[in-house]
Amino acid sequence: QLVESGGGLVQPGGSLTLSCSASGITLDDFTIGWFRQAPGKEREAVSCVYQGDTIFYYKDSVKGRFTISRDNAKNVVDLQMNNVLPEDTGVYYCVAASSTILATNICKLDGVWGQGTQVTVSQ
Repeated sequence: QLVESGGGLVQPGGSLTLSCSASGITLDDFTIGWFRQAPGKEREAVSCVYQGDTIFYYKDSVKGRFTISRDNAKNVVDLQMNNVLPEDTGVYYCVAASSTILATNICKLDGVWGQGTQVTVSQ
């Protein structure tokens, strides 16, 4: 089971850290992705990290602003979001992948999903 946390309301230009924690599985054994779904839009990959941290994917619009990282001691995967923009608003989900297509320019994952955490970027 995956649980996302850390969402909330943040002003444009602010920062937020989302955490994906797990029970029953070790996240370091999996490729992990952070996805988001804005109202009326399809869910899209934001950032993904391959098992062993050998490949990282970032959506173009978040490059230089978001960072995905593992804390294996805590069995969590964080998404550090800096300089957030209104278009970053959405429900953010993490996934521990059992099906993986991942390169630096593409991330398509499926597997065990969390329930999501809302991020709202607004004044």
